Amino acid sequence: MNKEERTKKFKLMSSVERQELILKKMKAKGIEVGSGVQDKNYDSKEVYELIHIANCFPELREKDN
Repeated sequence: MNKEERTKKFKLMSSVERQELILKKMKAKGIEVGSGVQDKNYDSKEVYELIHIANCFPELREKDN
């Protein structure tokens, strides 16, 4: 599946389906929920979720986007 197909599939998912997919990918990579920067508190739930999404989808971190 290419990048465009993955993006389209991700956008068609419900919020719950996205969360389940992200948690599944995190578990597969050995990433635990809340394993971000030590002693750092994220007040915004949205920021917290975006950090986890970026960790699961390296193409979101590319600087040329």
